[in-house]
Amino acid sequence: MVRSDARENRARILAAAREQFAENGNTSMNQIAQRAGVGAGTLYRNFPTREALILAIYQEEVERLVGTAPGLLADMPPLEALRHWTTSLVEAMRRKHGLGDALSSGAHQTITEQSYGPVIAAISQLLDAGKQDGSIREDADPGDFLQLTGALWRAASGPEDRSPRMLALILDGLRARP
Repeated sequence: MVRSDARENRARILAAAREQFAENGNTSMNQIAQRAGVGAGTLYRNFPTREALILAIYQEEVERLVGTAPGLLADMPPLEALRHWTTSLVEAMRRKHGLGDALSSGAHQTITEQSYGPVIAAISQLLDAGKQDGSIREDADPGDFLQLTGALWRAASGPEDRSPRMLALILDGLRARP
């Protein structure tokens, strides 16, 4: 069982690292420890390498994202819930892409293996709700949808962000037709 102060330190480190990496992808482990208000020993006891820290940030992000699907479905129609969820996925993937240079190919493989199943399960939940209410085609496949969304996070962000228009096209293709 992990002590409460150890859990709090871990949470502070992850929050500080997320913020620090958002500001500067080349940030040092010492800068993260300082921002989190912990010593280097505490940081390295929790995350022995920079890669381990980045992997933990990704895992936490995937868990948060996957956990939003039921609430979105409770608050809005399935197609709109899928739009909101996918927009969050695109934002998360863009953040991941920004840190990608800091990871080895093995770490990229680990992220893919750890996140694929939960992400597909969330997409399945969203698509199944739409199939049930008749708003989404019966042949909509979660794996196909995930592959299509890969183009969204690769699209340039900023004032000329094409991803909302591209997502609208993808979702229009998912609509059930009479």
